[in-house]
Formats: sequence, structure tokens, C-alpha cells
Amino acid sequence: MTITRDRYGVPHIVGRRDADVGYGLAWAHAEDDFTTLQEVFASVRGRSGALLGPEGAKLDVALELTRARAVATRDWPKLPADLRALILAYAQGLNDYAAQHPAEVRLRQLFPVTGEDVVAGFVLRSPFFFGLDRVLAPLSEGRLPPRDAEPVKPGESSTDTRPVEMKGSNAFAVTGRRSGDGVTRLIVNSHQPWTGPVAWWEVVVHSGEGWDFAGALFPGAPYPLLGHNRTLGWANTVNRPDLIDVYRLTVNGAGSAYRLDGRWVAFESKMLWLKVRFGPFVLPVPHRVKRSIHGPAFETPQGQFAIRYAGQGESGNVEQYYRLNRARDFAEWRAAMAKQGVVATNFVYADAAGHIAFFYNAKFPDRAPGYDWRGIVPGDTSKTLWTRYRPFTAVPALIDPVPGWVANSNNTPFVATAAGSNLRRADFAPELGIETYMTNRAWRFGELLADPGPIDRDRLLRTKFDKGYSRSGWAGVWMAKLLGVDAARDGDIAAAQALLRTWDWTLDGIGSADSLAALLIGEGVRKVYRGDPLPEPRAALVDVVAFLRSNWQRLDPPYAELARVRRGKSDVSISGGPDALRAYYWRRTPDGRLAGFNGDSFIMLVEWDPDGRVRSQSVQPFGSAIERPKSVHYADQSRLFAAEKWKPVLFDARDLAAQGGTPYRPG
Repeated sequence: MTITRDRYGVPHIVGRRDADVGYGLAWAHAEDDFTTLQEVFASVRGRSGALLGPEGAKLDVALELTRARAVATRDWPKLPADLRALILAYAQGLNDYAAQHPAEVRLRQLFPVTGEDVVAGFVLRSPFFFGLDRVLAPLSEGRLPPRDAEPVKPGESSTDTRPVEMKGSNAFAVTGRRSGDGVTRLIVNSHQPWTGPVAWWEVVVHSGEGWDFAGALFPGAPYPLLGHNRTLGWANTVNRPDLIDVYRLTVNGAGSAYRLDGRWVAFESKMLWLKVRFGPFVLPVPHRVKRSIHGPAFETPQGQFAIRYAGQGESGNVEQYYRLNRARDFAEWRAAMAKQGVVATNFVYADAAGHIAFFYNAKFPDRAPGYDWRGIVPGDTSKTLWTRYRPFTAVPALIDPVPGWVANSNNTPFVATAAGSNLRRADFAPELGIETYMTNRAWRFGELLADPGPIDRDRLLRTKFDKGYSRSGWAGVWMAKLLGVDAARDGDIAAAQALLRTWDWTLDGIGSADSLAALLIGEGVRKVYRGDPLPEPRAALVDVVAFLRSNWQRLDPPYAELARVRRGKSDVSISGGPDALRAYYWRRTPDGRLAGFNGDSFIMLVEWDPDGRVRSQSVQPFGSAIERPKSVHYADQSRLFAAEKWKPVLFDARDLAAQGGTPYRPG
């Protein structure tokens, strides 16, 4: 097994067996980001509190609530032999790296990690992608969770501006018959934090057993989670079907049992002794967790509640992603999807044969009709205790649509291609809890791809890097609220409104109102993405005006000076903004700038020519050595990323050899 780094430090791993590649993948990732890998494996050992303090202890509680370790222990022996071999080799790669670099180990007795640890990481992470934190956090703090987004009412547009919590991402696929040049294209454009446990890390793998793949993964995954092989590829975007249910429990006077079908059932109860770091000390902190037959249970001032979520107690996503990696055509890939191990996330697919598809992938609980599943349901009857799921055929899917393109930007699945060819909401039961929301990004791709002409490479990339905002979506509602504030007695607000009226609805760094508009859009999107009402407009104007006045002494500083991609010594300007197709999210810095930390992250353009040959390009915000400040690859992609340029993936070994990379072996 060898590792060869290309000129941007991306590891290309070649091995005789898949397991050999898994070993090298773990080693190479540790070379680039051993810091985060240790945080991930501390979380599946219940030791995040010891490593990261009180915030980390929340992960230790979540580990128990999801029973991730128990599930992994139960399921590990049942995994297919080839997958177990891959995972064991991956774990051994991490352990060998730790043994040879003891000074980098942050927590005693964290190593050796095991195959069960790898599986537990998948179990723990999965439900948070479809919103488990949105329910756990308030219940843990004694509050009721918010209702899930309401379904649209008769006569109401399915593209209403009702806010809903969601994370970002874009994905596009265009078939060769629509591209104008016979080339089928796929754009992978996930929006993730640029560092941390769910930041993308790029890799290319080649195995003598036929595993060839280029893409990206999260720390702790032994294979890519999106990207392409020679014949097919996919992108993921987060979706938000209603897959989590909250039950109101009827509890006895002692609080030790709950009522179910006319009888009392004792709670399961367990005292956790969390080990939590406070400064130089790690102290034991008690925390009791309870469970009902439904799932984790919580005591609040409003009563006692339990939750149940899709995929609870399952680990099927571990095998499914591996089978997707190794699929060779649409039939094999679709068979892997039908395993329903990946509980939720949209898939946008394309392949060398010219097929494209959109799957609103979700493992829908088979719920009884007649209950308000978006709110709180009664927990004293087994009629609400679902134990089965709808089949994969219930998943909304759009395969090879007539318009020749599909896209998703975390929006309702009923807008995925050109008007007239979309799925019909009426064909899907309300108990599925399918979302109704339209992001600004979805409004924009609908507007930009409405023209029936060819969607060639240039048009597709213009769409992906679009920096505009639609007046039809939530941004239009928010701007109207801001401009409607009474500014008769406030000159600063009046000046801000006057400038805002000149904005061209595009954050491209050209107009004088871009900085003001971007900051205000940022205030609105922060609420929209959490599922909260839009902020009070006067307060938002006052805050943004104060920020600009105090840091720039003006309301119209150049957006290029404000919006930055910063990493180490690299500090470059960027355009785009929150919930734009060119997505860019920031934190305000002490020097009055906006430092990006989320939004467009790993981006990949995959192209299959009419003969089925594949080529791809990619880019990410920083570099492959994401937590190695002394490396030349710490931030060497930042200028490319900010300038909307690409680097070649070098999927073919001959292209890599021509670049002159030197193979090496771990150790």
C-alpha cells in the first residue's frame, strides 16, 4: 500500500485490497488532522467531557441517549466480512499512527481504537443530520421542542417562506442530452463547517479489488461519503423530513413509571458519571438518563416526554455507504440505496450512461393516521408507537426527468427540476412529514435554469456560483420588513434604508450596498435556519449600522474588504453570502471583518464525456492539511476557492504520475 500526495497535498492511496487502502486512508488523515480524529473517537468512548470540558460532556450524554456503543457492539459481528476487514484496517492505521507519534496524543488511553468505535461514530452522528439536536436541546433544558414545519394548506404555495431549521448544500446533475455537448455533469457542493468533526477531507482511493473512488469524507469514516468512481457519482444535501416524534407521557406519582395501554411500565434509569475537564482537572459529574419504550425520556416543568426517531438503534449506514462506493451502474447503486441504512439526506446522482436522478432519501416511520405528528403525540397508547418503516419505494424520487436536469438546495422535493416535470405533493401521504420549505438557493436555481436552452458547462457553473437573492423567497420578506421600519427620528436607520434601496440583490462585491445588505441577510438567515421567526427589523438595523460605523466609519465599505477567507497567513477576499448558491457564512472579527467558517466547503465538478470517460475537478476552502499550520497545504487552496477556480482531481494514476508525486508507505 502506498500514499502519493499531489501538488495540493491530496492523498492518493493505492493498495492490493480494500483493507490495505483503509489502513492508508487512516494514516494519511492522521497526518493531516489527528487533532479532530481524536475528538471524534473521544466522543464514541464517552470521553468528550474529559477532552473538551462541559461542552464535550453534552456529547457524552448524547452517546448514551442514542445508545451508539450498545448498537455498535451488537451489530459489529453481523457486518459482512469485507466491511469488517476494511474497518479493522482503518482502526489499525490510526492506532499505528498514534503509537509512532505519542507526543500528538491528547488523551491518555484513547488508543487503541476498535472497529466498534468506528461503527459507534456512524450511529452517534446520523440523527443529528436530520435535526435530533433541535429536539434534544430544549427537552434537556426543560423546554418543549418546536413544532416541525407545518404542511402547506390548500391553495397555499408549496414554496412558502415559513422558516425551518436546516443545514446547507447544493447539488446539480445535467444529462448529456441537455448539456449541449453530450457531457453528463454532476456538481457536489456540500455546505459544512470548514474545520471540526464534520469538515470534509478529500481523498482518492484505488484498490486491486476494484474500489476506485474520488471524493471526501468526515473524520472517522473509512471511505468517502460522496464523490465519484469511474462510472457514477453522487452529491448529498441535508433534508428535513419529520423523522422525530415527541410523546407526552402519563407518569405515576413517584415518577418511576409511565402508563401504556392501561398498565404501568417502569422507566429504565441509569446514572452516568461524566468525566468533565475544568481547567487542569477532570472531575466526575453525575447525570441521570431515563428511557421509555419509545426512547430517551425527559422531565420538564411541562411534564415528562419521550422521543423516538427514525433509524433509532440501527447502524445500516455503515454498510450502505461502502456499497455505494463500489456500485458500478445505476441498478447496483439503487440496490444499495434500497437498504435504507442512510436514514435521511438527499442524493443527487449521475453516471457515465447519462442517467441522472434525485432521491429525497428518508426512512419514513409507518405512522398511524389521525395524529398530529408534527407536534406532541400521546405516549400512553401503543397506537402511536410505530415499529416499522415505509419501503424505499415510498421515497420521493425523480429519475431521468424530461428537462434533463435535477437540483436540490435543501428545499422541498417537489421542486427538483423544471416546472411541469416535478413530483406531485398529492401523491405522498401527510404522515411522511415531507418538508415544504424553499431556500433562497432553490428559488435562484429555479429562476436561472428556467430557460429551455442548453445547460452547458458555463451556464451550470454560473448557476452554482450565483450570488443573487430572490424577491420571491424569505429574503424578499426580510428586506420588506427592514425597509418598512419607521426611521423618522433616526438618521442612521434612514441612511441605511436609503442605501439598501440601491442594492441590486446580488452579493458580488460590485455595488456600494453589498456590505450592508450582506450583514442584514446574515441576521435574517441566522433565524431562518434555526426555525425561528425573522428577527425584529429595527434591532437588526441598529446592530448592523453600529458594527459598520464603529469599524469602518461608513455604511458602504467595499464588500471585498469585509468578506474574507482566513487561515494562517492566508487572508483573501470572497464574494457570495448566506443562503446564496455561492454560500458563505461568517463570524465577525475584532478588526471588523467577516471571517468565513461555513458554506461552500468541498466542491467537485464531475464530467462523463459521450464515451463514458470521467474527469473531475475540486476545491475546498483551506487545504488538505486542515489542522497542520506548518504544512504548505494548510491553506494552499484558499485563493483558488475564493476566486471560484478549480484544481484537477487526477483520478487516473497516469495523470498523478505525470505530476511527479512521490509514493511513500506509512511509518
